[in-house]
Amino acid sequence: MTNMIHPETRLGEVKLKVSQLERSIAFYQDVIGFRVLNQYDRTAELTADGSSSLLVLEEIPNAITTRPRTTSGLYHFAILLPTRRDLGMVLRRLIEAKLQLGQADHLVSEAIYLSDPDQNGIEIYRDRPREEWKHEADGSVVMDSLPIDWEGLLNEAKDVPWTGLPAGTTIGHVHFHVHSLEQAKAFYCDALGFEMQADLGRRMGALFIGAGGYHHHIGLNIWAGQNAPRTPQNATGLAYAEIILPSGEELEAVIKRLRDSGYSASYEDGFWFIIDPSGITLKLSAA
Repeated sequence: MTNMIHPETRLGEVKLKVSQLERSIAFYQDVIGFRVLNQYDRTAELTADGSSSLLVLEEIPNAITTRPRTTSGLYHFAILLPTRRDLGMVLRRLIEAKLQLGQADHLVSEAIYLSDPDQNGIEIYRDRPREEWKHEADGSVVMDSLPIDWEGLLNEAKDVPWTGLPAGTTIGHVHFHVHSLEQAKAFYCDALGFEMQADLGRRMGALFIGAGGYHHHIGLNIWAGQNAPRTPQNATGLAYAEIILPSGEELEAVIKRLRDSGYSASYEDGFWFIIDPSGITLKLSAA
């Protein structure tokens, strides 16, 4: 691919629209392990390291919540932990909170799935070392959905006290419901410049794309249905996901490529914003 996005591109903060700010703060702080960095009237910024915002919560007046898998938008955002022991501690905490959990060993990672009080999807995971990842003959990353080793994870965290999310926690990826894989591929790969890491469109209606050989920074699926309607503006869900380029020059190159491809970007408060073909808002910034 020409015009490939810079390999050091990463994700920044995720902003969610919620119906009750205090309820969401309590969930993300007491259960997930974030800390409040800043709080305003209807907005809170949450952190893992005490200095950088990873999750922004905004209360929407008279918010509605759509049923899962009925609109385009957020499927889940994924919190990446530094170590397997960290994942074990989170798993223990979620079990203590008596939450309904999903789980999967994706070969490249081990993951736990759950939802917040507004039905926003969350993945919490740890990556296996890159040297353990396997690739197909065409270079695509081999992934699967196998049962995780529950006992092994819990044993990793045995006798280690829970202190919340550790420094080094990041937003590892985001996964979206889109209304067309073809349109999504044209936008995210051809225009933005992400690399295809696993094309599972025919087998499971999903694409996994990333920068710098990462298994995926963005997942795209049509599990809400081909041509799924956009999420209403007054609904809970994703406000935006941030993509961080390593320099101002790289950011300018991406904005130019998007415009040359026919997409419009707006500049607000020092950041670029663009809406993808499914109505999903991305915030673009430079490190």
